[in-house]
Amino acid sequence: MKLKHLSTAMILATLPATGVFAAALDRSGQSVSAFLQPGNYFEAGISVLDPTVKGQSTAATGSQNISDMGGDYQFYNAALKLQLTDYLSFGLIYDQPFGADAEYHDSTLFTNAAGNTKVEVDTQNISMLFGVQPIKNVNLYAGGVYQTVKGGVQLRGAGYGGINAFGGYNADIPEDSAAGWLAGIAYQIPEIALKASLTYRSEIEHSVNIKESAIPSANPVPSIINNPALAGKPATGSTDITTPQSVNLDLQTGIMANTVAFANVRWVNWKDFAIRPYAFGVASGVAGPSLGQPNGFDLIAYTDDQISATVGVGRKLNDKWAGNVSVGWDSGAGNPVSTLGPTEGYWNVGLGVQYSPADNYFIAGGVKYFWLGDAKAQSAAQFNTDNYLADFTDNHAIAYGMKIGYRF
Repeated sequence: MKLKHLSTAMILATLPATGVFAAALDRSGQSVSAFLQPGNYFEAGISVLDPTVKGQSTAATGSQNISDMGGDYQFYNAALKLQLTDYLSFGLIYDQPFGADAEYHDSTLFTNAAGNTKVEVDTQNISMLFGVQPIKNVNLYAGGVYQTVKGGVQLRGAGYGGINAFGGYNADIPEDSAAGWLAGIAYQIPEIALKASLTYRSEIEHSVNIKESAIPSANPVPSIINNPALAGKPATGSTDITTPQSVNLDLQTGIMANTVAFANVRWVNWKDFAIRPYAFGVASGVAGPSLGQPNGFDLIAYTDDQISATVGVGRKLNDKWAGNVSVGWDSGAGNPVSTLGPTEGYWNVGLGVQYSPADNYFIAGGVKYFWLGDAKAQSAAQFNTDNYLADFTDNHAIAYGMKIGYRF
């Protein structure tokens, strides 16, 4: 079975909309597949997500319908790979690996006269890779990663003020940069379209002076961040934000003429991720004992690591057209979850198509439909307890994207 030219006509593992929606803040999937393409190669793409995330507050908190709080967002990626010699390659990969965009609009649990509860997180990565091919079909690669992160959180409504007196809290995370690393190994046999790669990415540690403030009048209960017990203590200080380590396993093999099967498995260490802004942490330490949290609590945290998998089949239809279908699953990062991201994992199905006007370039498009996992949503003060504010069920999302690729 000769499939030597199949991967040139159809780059199955890099069609757009492959990550897009995942557990916690995971977005792009952090693929390095562009770096493993033969010869000199460039690609650029855009992915867009349109989620619908609705819920119902619990009877204990006053039953209310919660309208769609999931914000639409888009992100970009690009990659350049140069085969410098027969044994040495170099690459640059740009992506936006982690992110969030959500805002509540109507429920009094999460809104009031002072505004809405909302969150926005943006990250950018530039990965610089060097690859060595010591023997035929084996590629050893490693490199550095430059990452920026910024964002903001605003808490409003009775869910934070009436219950735990954090209503009116604001956190503005200014852009910060830090460095990490990655390393991996790949093996391929082009004649049968066999390709396997294993990539590890390190955690990246940021130290940020988050700008924190509170609006005491936002709720009848004064904001705990202005509690008299904090008098004389610094209002600001450094906060550690560590984006998680991860492992990607990518597999592809020919199964018949002009047809390949592919799979991706990803692990992300969300269980060890938490954000506790400085003043918020001091305040939670004061409020925590009365809320059953003797050591205080984090603004955002997760209880489980994320595991996700995608499997599919792609086929070359003729010299210019190719396509694929896929099925994906994501474990989520624990349930109950934060009110700032109230879903637990997903199932999805995807469809991709690629048009190659010439042998050295292509245009690809993809779409995925997600069935989002039901979740119980907690405030920060309820983390690691059985208490929650609302149920989010029967939600979904659609993602789509486009990509261009060029060999030179």
